[in-house]
Amino acid sequence: MTLLMEQKIQDRYMRMALSFALRGTGAVSPNPRVGCVIVDESVEGGRVVSWGYHRRYGGPHAEAEALKRAKNVKGCTAYVNMEPCCHAGKTPPCTEALIAAGISKVVAGINDPNPKVNGSGLDALAKAGIEVVTGVLAEECRWINRGFIRSMTMGRPWITVKAAVSIDGRMALENGESKWISGSESRIRSHLLRAENDAIMVGVGTILKDDPLLSVRDADGASPVKVIVDKDLRTPEEAKILSAGKCVFFTGPAPDENKVNALTRRGAKVIRQTEETGAYIPMGGLLNELCALGVNQLMVEGGSKLISSLIKSGSVDEYSLFIAPKVLGLGIGISDNISFSHMDDTISMKNMRVRKIGDDIWFEGIPICSPDL
Repeated sequence: MTLLMEQKIQDRYMRMALSFALRGTGAVSPNPRVGCVIVDESVEGGRVVSWGYHRRYGGPHAEAEALKRAKNVKGCTAYVNMEPCCHAGKTPPCTEALIAAGISKVVAGINDPNPKVNGSGLDALAKAGIEVVTGVLAEECRWINRGFIRSMTMGRPWITVKAAVSIDGRMALENGESKWISGSESRIRSHLLRAENDAIMVGVGTILKDDPLLSVRDADGASPVKVIVDKDLRTPEEAKILSAGKCVFFTGPAPDENKVNALTRRGAKVIRQTEETGAYIPMGGLLNELCALGVNQLMVEGGSKLISSLIKSGSVDEYSLFIAPKVLGLGIGISDNISFSHMDDTISMKNMRVRKIGDDIWFEGIPICSPDL
């Protein structure tokens, strides 16, 4: 078999593992999304004998599920998009299960960035006489677990700013009206994006102006946790968001206890921040606490002050903007609270993707200041 043919075969089965891994979206955090495909490579081109994926946090890992589904995998190759774990947590080590099953080769997309693993799982497999191959479709494997990688390496979630804007960059008219800037197709895609994230964050201004649900309605998928940055706890007790799933409020160091109790009675979690800067809550500690709550991917939907605060702190990893063919004139911009003195100081994008969706343009890009995965 030529090297090129071998690479094509490895890419094919790794893509299959990635497709299974994506099925765990919205259910496995703070764990990574992992898929496993077991292949009998004694057959030309290979033959899939089993597969599995991590379905939910606390449940069996992808490798364990794939091994359980198969009758005999001795001498087979296991394709996984992330290095098998070698430590006992809520489930036993996957390395031990693969060794005991007689797997002869493991093809892993990337190392597990968890300090408890990070190469140790692959070392354990190699010491047991299993052939180990790494780096297959590594970029794609890193991308689907970008939130987990951020969590493990930086102690914060992967942060996406999502907004519907006009061609002159406005999220709302001067009077605050914003329904609807984008078209129905864009709104459906927005709900799919919500389902792909662990949490949605907005500032209290968005709650007071729009009284949103922030739930997944126009697409399949679970609604993420709602995160509200509300320094003075101005959210009304009857706000719709309190009836639409789990809510977490970040407030200042000395909130009104009556308001804390009112929100808690509605099932919300209120987290006091020990520091504040004027009208703002510093983003660093807030993002660290979200990570500790198991949020790997966070989508920020407004408002302008909150988005500007995240941009200033260098925390935005991705922009997802639905640009409508409208001019709103004077109004609320996506980054009204940011000012640059020189063009060299402005934020440029990389890895950009632009698509037409209905009458709108969907722009996705990563700021060049976002750390590499």
